[in-house]
Amino acid sequence: MFRTLFAVALLLAGLPGRGQASLAPPPAPRPSLAEVRKGMGIPSTDEVRGQQDAIGFASRADQMARVWEWSARPPLPEALGPKPAPGVLGAICPHDDYLFAGRVYRQVLPLVTARTVVLVGVFHKYRRFGAKDALVFDPYRAWRSPDGEIRVSGLREELLAQLPPADVIRDAAMQDSEHSVEAIAYWLKHRDPGVEIVSILVPSASFPRFRELASHLGKALATSMRKRGWTLGRDVALVISSDGIHYGTDFAYAPYGEGGVEAYLKALARDRDLLTGPLAGALSPEKAEAFFDAVADPQHPDIYRMPWCGRFSVPFGLLLLGETARVLGLPPPEGSPIAFGTSIGFPELPVRALGMGATAPANLYHFVSYPGVAFR
Repeated sequence: MFRTLFAVALLLAGLPGRGQASLAPPPAPRPSLAEVRKGMGIPSTDEVRGQQDAIGFASRADQMARVWEWSARPPLPEALGPKPAPGVLGAICPHDDYLFAGRVYRQVLPLVTARTVVLVGVFHKYRRFGAKDALVFDPYRAWRSPDGEIRVSGLREELLAQLPPADVIRDAAMQDSEHSVEAIAYWLKHRDPGVEIVSILVPSASFPRFRELASHLGKALATSMRKRGWTLGRDVALVISSDGIHYGTDFAYAPYGEGGVEAYLKALARDRDLLTGPLAGALSPEKAEAFFDAVADPQHPDIYRMPWCGRFSVPFGLLLLGETARVLGLPPPEGSPIAFGTSIGFPELPVRALGMGATAPANLYHFVSYPGVAFR
């Protein structure tokens, strides 16, 4: 989820300037690795990636165990369709605070049973780092989690060796600054202690560039899988990180009024249209582009049409999953929207007593939606 003040700055940064360019303030300098790690809840070391958010997400084993247990209790998220069997090829999962979004995580992530998971993350702060038109990888041996270290798959190095240099940024500070991958990785680790991950952050790019990036990475992933005798779903799965609509004047998005019940219902109806439209059924580049065009200005991708923070991760992830399946000789994966919730749609998980909490307010004038989609 956007952190409120930072979200406003990002949204405003994407709007056309109102004054002369010479009057605009100079861009902030890129954060250093030391500065990023200073702001982490649990700083990284040179070998192990730490934890960016130790408030909204579990950082201890007892917290993670309780979140896992409580998130399975009713009331459950809205079911948009039948749940496929575990062993899905991929998924879309939120990354907001566990007390708000935990019930949607719980519906989606137990369906991911592959030992190796490629995590396609949002890169909220890509502007601060000047990142665009490339995929951001980390350099770490492992990631910390509430349940112990998560191993980084050796698949990462094989993929990097196959990709054109212009497709890749390898940067510890960029990965350390982001919370959208760790949010999901901890649930995968809790379900399977032996899970291995590859973390990829997706900054701004045009849709044609995303198609190019997905073509290169999909071919590389399929090549490595064939070499290892791996199959999609059983051995490798793809999880795309994305929260849905961010509604409210502080998100610079209030097309149905500043807030209230009517605005809430209309915003949710629009999100359901996306979940049951371009995110459902057989994957195709056309559907990925339809989603991209709905949430971002295709001529100026930095400008939101709808503030889904997955406006880059989702279309790229759909293209990547489709291309990997195609190269492997599989039919297009089928999207099944299985869960939908919001930050005010059901009671908070009772985790505050465990030392966890919220990183942003949740009310009818400031709410976020949570999409849950499985691909089979």
